Amino acid sequence: MTDITFQDIQDAAKALDGHAVATPTIPAPLLSESCGCTLFLKLENLQYTSSFKARGAYLAIQRLSEEQRSRGVITMSAGNHAQAVAFRATESGIKSRIYMPEQTPFSKIARTQNFGGEVILHGRSLNECEPNVQAEIDKYGYSLVHPYDDRNVVCGQGTVGLEILDAVPDLDCLVIPIGGGGLFSGIAIAAKAINPNIRIYGVESNLYPSMSQAIAGEPNSCGGETLAEGIAVKSPGALTRPIVESHAEAILLVDELSLEWAVGALAEQQRIIAEGAGAAGIAAIHAHRALFKGKRVGTVICGGNIDTRLLGSILTRNMVSDGRLARLRIEISDEPGMLASIASAISGEGGNVVEVYHQRLFYNVPAKLAKIDVVVDTRGADHVVRIIKALESRNFRVSQLDEQSD
Repeated sequence: MTDITFQDIQDAAKALDGHAVATPTIPAPLLSESCGCTLFLKLENLQYTSSFKARGAYLAIQRLSEEQRSRGVITMSAGNHAQAVAFRATESGIKSRIYMPEQTPFSKIARTQNFGGEVILHGRSLNECEPNVQAEIDKYGYSLVHPYDDRNVVCGQGTVGLEILDAVPDLDCLVIPIGGGGLFSGIAIAAKAINPNIRIYGVESNLYPSMSQAIAGEPNSCGGETLAEGIAVKSPGALTRPIVESHAEAILLVDELSLEWAVGALAEQQRIIAEGAGAAGIAAIHAHRALFKGKRVGTVICGGNIDTRLLGSILTRNMVSDGRLARLRIEISDEPGMLASIASAISGEGGNVVEVYHQRLFYNVPAKLAKIDVVVDTRGADHVVRIIKALESRNFRVSQLDEQSD
């Protein structure tokens, strides 16, 4: 299986003392209500480089020999491990070369460079970067700091589990995102040693179920654009796979809408900024509420490096899906006073007009008529119904458009 022990993770915790943030584990009352369980969040988005990856990277780099340090380190990463390796290498005065997939968000590339890493963009996944990384290792003698298939990395990530159970020792379940499996493996070894009865669930994007398919002996079907690029791994770790297989109750798959909801819910309900992979545990708990109903559940918000434009888009889309932002198409006669009447009806019901699009030329309507699209800020779906009825009471014909409508 593996020779990584609980003692190894305890030793890692001693080595990390003073070199990693002991991030808080907090109750999440509003999310608990939404998910039907008592939920606790381990905020690794508050870690150095805004991700748990700073733990394993520190341990791996600090345990290099002087000769290895002189040659530098290399890795491949979609963003969080890249930033952690760049940060820890620069901190130690070591050169770092970082291969990142070409579609990596600009913000993660820039942060990696700002931490001192030399970034090379290549391919569309971590696995496509591996041949180039190996070629450079063979040519220049760099030391590989692997994102998950590394004993020191797994031990470093396992310290997250020690801290969670120290803060909340009576958890029934842990729900941990899985990319290559380093975070899950380290936490699982620690948590099971402390509480053998705890149930540990993994989470993967349904577009990248590489670990669950490998364990089940199924063909690999990974691919596509996912919000959770931090766990978009096509091939699971050789070191981590047997640990996951022996410790996971199940691996839960989440779709893109669930990930969007989770990112938005963390921001709106808890004021916590998380990237897609960082919110994957919340997405799984919410999507599988029956599994966790009434239980004390912990999860790791494992990263907060989300592009701000993407976060804004997700929050807006969540408002649309919840009915808090509605687009109404209203048919009017082209005469004075129509806009004033529409605004009066909406404000009379407590709605707020955000945008107005007034078209006479491009809709298929008679010359003396027009259609207006009004974007309205509301309190939810029931409020939208009342606003529509108020408009209809003034003899306007109204239809509500969804985000896909023209």
